[in-house]
Amino acid sequence: MNDEKNAESVPAIGANPVPDFLSGDQLSGFLDSLWDGVYLVDRERTILHWNKGAERISGFTAREIVGRHCFENLLKHIDHAGCNLCTGACPLSRCMAEGAGAAEEVYLHHKLGHRVPVAVRTLPRRDARGEITGAIEIFTDRSSLSSAQERINQLETLAYLDPLTGLANRRYTEIFLRAHLSEMKRYRWPLGVVFMDVDDFKSVNDRHGHDRGDRLLRALGLTLSSNARHYDLVGRWGGEEFLAVLVNVDQNELASIAEKFRFLVEQSALREEGNLLAATLSCGAIMAHSDDTMDSLVKRADGLMYRAKRAGGNRVVL
Repeated sequence: MNDEKNAESVPAIGANPVPDFLSGDQLSGFLDSLWDGVYLVDRERTILHWNKGAERISGFTAREIVGRHCFENLLKHIDHAGCNLCTGACPLSRCMAEGAGAAEEVYLHHKLGHRVPVAVRTLPRRDARGEITGAIEIFTDRSSLSSAQERINQLETLAYLDPLTGLANRRYTEIFLRAHLSEMKRYRWPLGVVFMDVDDFKSVNDRHGHDRGDRLLRALGLTLSSNARHYDLVGRWGGEEFLAVLVNVDQNELASIAEKFRFLVEQSALREEGNLLAATLSCGAIMAHSDDTMDSLVKRADGLMYRAKRAGGNRVVL
């Protein structure tokens, strides 16, 4: 009898993702102690809490976010196809409608203008009667932050860091490319290159000034480097040009990665004095040949990039 009584008093698993013994300041302290980003919404998708992890990953403070609605497209979540989730198939809305949690990988828009890959988990929030009162979203930064920081430290030590974007400079990118081109010839490991140029960047500088143009370049560089595989390299080749060296890729992977770079940059923007400053990329993607030198490989990729520009820009030519 006692066992039955105890069983009845135990809340259903998943009834409330937040521990029942926490409330008020305790709840805020608990959520802020988490490394992941966490935010809570009510049924109308009003954001009720925005933890320190969310501030760190997104760049937006709780003061800027709490009290607003997630459908205001603050983080501009997009999926792998580039579809806007905040104004469309919102994971939180689906979670509340279906009464079940879900997990997916999306890209949020950082306050500084670049795209951050995040793993998102959603859970419904329920009251004591089991009625859904809102939802909770937990998001984890998927970019290789520790690997990137180690590489930055190495590049700073060796004077191989581009001071504007924080990426590898041309000198280091050439060293990296030559080394992997040599490995390709020795071990027959496939190698790909993506040459990227910001479309019509001169007009950005002319209209908005070089300082804003520099900040936009920095945001685009962060988008590219944050979404590269940790063993690949994205470097600044010069001016508004970037070069990605992709190790152990086949033709399909090369096309997929180049297209991901393109649409993530297209979906990135820098907010300056209430205006959004955005840009697109023209990309030339190519597989290395056994008789390629570094110069011939880059020249072929550069030629494809110009084909993309002549076709209207904001595209990948393979």
